[in-house]
Amino acid sequence: MGDLFGNDGQQGGGNVPLPERLRPHTLGDVVGQSHLLAAGMPLQVAFSQQRLHSMIFWGPPGVGKTTLARLVAHSFDAYFVALSAVLSGVKEIREVVEQAHIYRAQGRQTILFVDEVHRFNKSQQDAFLPHVESGLLTFIGATTENPSFEVNNALLSRAAVYVLESLNDDELNVLITRACVQVLKVEIDDAARARLINAADGDARRLLNQLEQVAQVVSSENGSTITEAHVKSSLGSTLRRFDAGGDDFYDQISALHKSVRGSNPDAALYWFTRMLDGGADPRYLARRIVRMAWEDIGLADPRAMQMCNDAAQTYERLGSPEGELALAQAVLYLAVAAKSNAGYKAFNQMRAFVASEPSRLVPLHLRNAPTKLMKSLDYGKGYRYAHDEADGYAAGENYFPDNMPPAPSYQPTSRGLEGKIAEKLNQLRALDEAARKK
Repeated sequence: MGDLFGNDGQQGGGNVPLPERLRPHTLGDVVGQSHLLAAGMPLQVAFSQQRLHSMIFWGPPGVGKTTLARLVAHSFDAYFVALSAVLSGVKEIREVVEQAHIYRAQGRQTILFVDEVHRFNKSQQDAFLPHVESGLLTFIGATTENPSFEVNNALLSRAAVYVLESLNDDELNVLITRACVQVLKVEIDDAARARLINAADGDARRLLNQLEQVAQVVSSENGSTITEAHVKSSLGSTLRRFDAGGDDFYDQISALHKSVRGSNPDAALYWFTRMLDGGADPRYLARRIVRMAWEDIGLADPRAMQMCNDAAQTYERLGSPEGELALAQAVLYLAVAAKSNAGYKAFNQMRAFVASEPSRLVPLHLRNAPTKLMKSLDYGKGYRYAHDEADGYAAGENYFPDNMPPAPSYQPTSRGLEGKIAEKLNQLRALDEAARKK
């Protein structure tokens, strides 16, 4: 199988990046993912019982997906082939299949590792699916995207999906100690550790790359200890992990929306600020905020829509960071406003109703009659002009097509302005009922 790790281990150096030099050679060296690797957990059982199977590692960057794939191959003494979904195509897959047949004849299993498997299109996934089904290849994929959306169902059904988690502060701290003691041969103070851990945002690869960068600065100064000042000057401002369009992005916008809907202003402001901190486009957030106003506040507080539109216009005028304050205050207003999805529900229900109904004619009394011909055909005949009726309401009048079954109705809540709307509608319906009895 050759050199599985492609480096000279922890004692190596040269131009090999620190994350590669610290890559674990055994399962016991892995930091994090205890929910998969602790005694009795799924992957630990697979390793200990030598149950080789196809699998997909799903998780954010820098949490050990590639490391675990390599450890699987090492543990099972399999021929390990790594392909990048970005650089490889059907041609490369066919070459792997040819090699796999050769190794099978020698009694060895072939593991095909596809990094960023979500970037493989359907034809590429179909190219190796039959060989996974036949057992010629054991497939291991790594992805930062939800495999439910990005991986073919046929392939997904043949692979166990293991969800990897971001490393916590304690686990990142272990990596710092290991790197400083075993490789970098440098001390580091607590404040520097804390700042590096915060900047890493759960990403071990990011942590180690930044640690190596700072250590090089210290070495150039002939120093022996990494301080917070070194970290601050070397790294400057760093953004949180945030992939616009990825799972983190949609998870956080979901959390923002649910916090607004749940009337929790602090949580709503937290998620809004998290997304800004991660690099989300404020214009996108402005659009989502306006959507929230219409979907979750509705007519319970029509001022919410106006405030959100004003906030979006303010951002367009002021830009960042000044305009972000207007968006933040719109988020707070939405969170504390009276809530109603009655209009949202009524619209969706009516759309479904209309789609299921035939195209019914407009009743004659509701049709306009601008010509003599139309009047002779009884267009507009019998129409009751509401302003001429008592209380400005034509009680009992029908505005739906003739003989149409009951349509879904708008049911306002008792919250905010909708409470007043509900009272008025109840009064009007009572007038309709009395008129029909007459």
